[in-house]
Amino acid sequence: MQKNLLIMSEMPQYFINLADKNFNTHKLWLQNDEDKFISDIQEKVDAIAVMGGYKITPELMKSMTNLKIIACYGVGYDAIDIVYAKSLGIKVTNTPEVLNDEVADTAIALMLCVYRKILEADKFARNNSWINGEFPLTKKFSGSKLGIVGMGRIGKAIAKRAEAFNCTISYHSRNKKNVEYQFYDNLIELAKEVDTLCVITPGGKETEKLINKNVFENLGSNGVLINVARGSVVDQDELVYSLKNNVILAAGLDVYINEPNIPKELIDLKNTVLLPHVASATVETRNAMGQLVFDNIKNYFEGKPLISPVV
Repeated sequence: MQKNLLIMSEMPQYFINLADKNFNTHKLWLQNDEDKFISDIQEKVDAIAVMGGYKITPELMKSMTNLKIIACYGVGYDAIDIVYAKSLGIKVTNTPEVLNDEVADTAIALMLCVYRKILEADKFARNNSWINGEFPLTKKFSGSKLGIVGMGRIGKAIAKRAEAFNCTISYHSRNKKNVEYQFYDNLIELAKEVDTLCVITPGGKETEKLINKNVFENLGSNGVLINVARGSVVDQDELVYSLKNNVILAAGLDVYINEPNIPKELIDLKNTVLLPHVASATVETRNAMGQLVFDNIKNYFEGKPLISPVV
């Protein structure tokens, strides 16, 4: 008998095709009444595949008495109550490694766009403004001082790329890592020393508003913030204030609070580069993520080791 897989939100077709061929799939995002749909199927759900910010609450897990595994499509799993899942014996997996390159590439692209004002220069050229004079001079990125908040797999991939730009690299994380870059156990001291602060730390309560007013003030009026982590890691109201009032120079953002809603204040600012949470959004990477979600679920029900377990 095929296992029942609840897919919580729309996912790339590659994964949907794999799931449809191997499981009895239930697609929540296609339903008019999601609560009723979950109520109707909750007792037979064996597995959940989830991406984005759809909350997997204790109440939801408790209602699904046959649930064995939650496979998260992405590295971050802060939308899942991990402690409660573990208490129920529910396995949780994510998709690390396969998106390292894309997120790191995006982080560097944001830095270059902010420093060299690539988007503004594109508009300048398209509007034929060049006829009336040269584009204003921009800021040099090569040789700048880069601070990375979170020196995990993706942090290391960002640092490796930044080395090619002759950046001086330092970092802050919960623990010192086995890397050659300078470690700061104090985030404020790191902010004081760098030109760019790139955030790639996990989300969740532990890091909520980690990047706050104090950090912005110490990053300073020539400082740049890059966030490819989670919107929750940055105090968004303080970021808007800091950008408006020249507390920091500029920001490049891929993530926000309450996605997909980007505050109009951020949109209206000229010293921001804004992306719609696309750091891992290439066909190749998203397919690899989908494959890993599928493989984790399949391995569980075949009694094989999970590839990327969280708990």
